[in-house]
Amino acid sequence: MKKLGIAITDADDWTTKAIIDSVRKKGIEPHIFDLRSAEISIDAGMDYKVNGTDLSGLDAIIVRDMGGGKNDAVTFRFDILRQLEKDGLLIANPTSAIQNAANKYHSSYLFSKAGLPAPRTKVVQDTDAAMKILGSFKDALVKPVFGYKGIGIHRIKNMELIKPDGTMDPACPEELVSSLLQEKGMLYIQEFVENSGRDTRAFVVDGKVIGAIYRKAPQGWWLNNLSQGGNAQRCMLTPEQHTICEKAAHAVGAIYAGVDIIEGPTGSILLEINGTPSGAGIYKAWGINVADHIVEAVMRRL
Repeated sequence: MKKLGIAITDADDWTTKAIIDSVRKKGIEPHIFDLRSAEISIDAGMDYKVNGTDLSGLDAIIVRDMGGGKNDAVTFRFDILRQLEKDGLLIANPTSAIQNAANKYHSSYLFSKAGLPAPRTKVVQDTDAAMKILGSFKDALVKPVFGYKGIGIHRIKNMELIKPDGTMDPACPEELVSSLLQEKGMLYIQEFVENSGRDTRAFVVDGKVIGAIYRKAPQGWWLNNLSQGGNAQRCMLTPEQHTICEKAAHAVGAIYAGVDIIEGPTGSILLEINGTPSGAGIYKAWGINVADHIVEAVMRRL
């Protein structure tokens, strides 16, 4: 019998529980572990243990979450997966896909190489350059390169900060920019795409879209993430949108992905991609269990 591991951080997370249930429906008892508890011994060989689970004895690992924290710790956990993958263990998503999707700057490069439509984007390392770009864009988003759930995104319109609910923030944009540069050393700036107050999250598994939802912000809000107050509604993609989403997942090398697009004045635009997406929204809207599709994709590779 195959041994499937599931890397988690929150046992109560909907997607975590769905993946566990999907594995059990296959007649397999999953090995559930938290990489934040990993202990590695290095001698003549490598010993990968998490609370008694020998990771090298597994046939595959489905990565729901690696956990956040300090850079050294996150890099360490990622290296564990990368080393196991190099030794022949199936990791889903592949470590290269997790890395590509997590890095907005690099994923933007991959989208550009694939000829996919995306917002105008600038990346700079000093305040003067950032302020010039914000002035030329008129309406822009400053995003963390490594971010999730819409956390840490700032909108600057006509040199004024706009809160997620659409009201003005009296804070000084230049002070914010300087503070972010001091903290991060660089800024990733995208032109804001005028839209109808919703974006689209499509789920791609094994190269095909399995379903999509609108993420609609509360009235007046511009941030659509479900974790930030948005709600999920059924969405039927156009053929063009299908192509964009499937090409985006292929560009980062993902077995499964959540792809975010938005309907702008000139058509559909690719915003970003998530290599460890939540399946709760699409299940609530459509009854589509993303976890079943992910587990099937993994089993086909074993």
